[in-house]
Amino acid sequence: MSDLFEDEPGDNTPEFSVTEISGAVKKSIEGGFSHVRVRGEVGRVSRPRSGHIYMDLKDDRAVLAGVIWKGRAQGLAHQPEEGMEVVATGKLTTFPGQSKYQMVIEDIAPAGAGALMAMLEKRKAQLAAEGLFAPERKRPLPYLPEVIGVVTSPSGAVIRDILHRLRDRFPRKVLVWPVAVQGQKCAPEVAAAIEGFNRMTPGGALPRPDLLIVARGGGSLEDLWGFNEEVVARAAAASAIPLISAVGHETDTTLIDFVSDQRAPTPTAAAELAVPVRMELLAWVDGQAARLSRAISTGVQQRQQRVRDLGRALPQVDMLVEGPRQRLDYLSERLPAALRGAAARKRLQMSEAALRPGVLSRRLAEDRRRLDGLGARLVPALKRRTRDGAVTLERAGRGLRGEVLRDRLDRQGERLDTVLRRLSDRASRQQAERTARLEALDRLRETLGYVETLRRGYAVVRGDGAVVTGKAAAEKARVLEIEFADGRVDVSKDPQGSLF
Repeated sequence: MSDLFEDEPGDNTPEFSVTEISGAVKKSIEGGFSHVRVRGEVGRVSRPRSGHIYMDLKDDRAVLAGVIWKGRAQGLAHQPEEGMEVVATGKLTTFPGQSKYQMVIEDIAPAGAGALMAMLEKRKAQLAAEGLFAPERKRPLPYLPEVIGVVTSPSGAVIRDILHRLRDRFPRKVLVWPVAVQGQKCAPEVAAAIEGFNRMTPGGALPRPDLLIVARGGGSLEDLWGFNEEVVARAAAASAIPLISAVGHETDTTLIDFVSDQRAPTPTAAAELAVPVRMELLAWVDGQAARLSRAISTGVQQRQQRVRDLGRALPQVDMLVEGPRQRLDYLSERLPAALRGAAARKRLQMSEAALRPGVLSRRLAEDRRRLDGLGARLVPALKRRTRDGAVTLERAGRGLRGEVLRDRLDRQGERLDTVLRRLSDRASRQQAERTARLEALDRLRETLGYVETLRRGYAVVRGDGAVVTGKAAAEKARVLEIEFADGRVDVSKDPQGSLF
């Protein structure tokens, strides 16, 4: 190869085209650096739509351009980020279009745990700034979930530990979503499992879980790195189902622990957080039932004692009814005399009422005279009205023929006769109705009057002109008069007040 660039004397120096010289340089570099590992800090990172990744590797003195083709970029365990210290594996080549050399990277990995921790802290700060770690975002876990979804490897010891612990504490339905728990497939599969559980329909053929557990056993930082990926953290933060993270041992911490609703130090502890102990719950229920029974019994006893205390303060039943009973006896004794006195007063009122025959006859005669007077006044008034109407018609219809006027006058006269007959009939009916009503009232008066009572054997006693209703009034009266149905009898007294 050294002969290619050897100077020839004279005019026999070979000439090369740009393409030939670029190809020769490319073969020389690729032949000498076909497989290299380069350690450096990631500088500028570019991801165009083609899917390739263009980046710079640099140290304090130089910069090396690098490219990761699309097929390799999709399978990388760690995506390059600016400022990350990495070890890149690949080969050197040239890019003739710009006369520069670059490294085609086939694999890239953080340069030790320090680089991984630096990248982890950077991601943690970014997610914390977005508020994904805020305590107010965390939701309480359901006390007793019906269905528990577990995201873990189906073949590891983790799922057996979780199922065993759930069976011992409180058996529940468990749905397992199998995923890879380390390697390149870990992060996308875990994120897809969390999103898949959330897309399930509540109450469907495959029930949606009430609680999620993302679990994995212990391991190194590199083994647990899938749970530090941003896609997993964002999927856990967006989950509508409460989520428990149980990744690694108690000392292991991943990003999913910060965004989950509850962190468990181990998968077994996650099962303990998910459900209560059934026997302890039954014992607690029994204790509460006993407390409730004692409280009810104590309450009933206290109320019974209260009722007895109040009962002693109340008066006896006999004492409560003695007064009303005595008043009833007193009123019962007064009732017959009161009824007799009321009946006597009513009889006296009826005897002195205005329904006597003479009064009724006078009122009937007065009504007849008043009706006759109104009738006598009614006929002239109607005739005057008719005459005035005829005059009005005559004045209004002077242009009409005489026969038409006479016809109208005849019709008016007929209507007047009809009205007079109706008025006369109406007055006769009213008079007959009033006469019948007066006769009925008179019969009622006679029936209710004391005269009819006298005919049944009773008598009315008057003393000094007033009705006497008691012995004391009779003894005080100077002259007594007894009225029977067929007449009155005077009873005289001697000077000592005795009858003779």
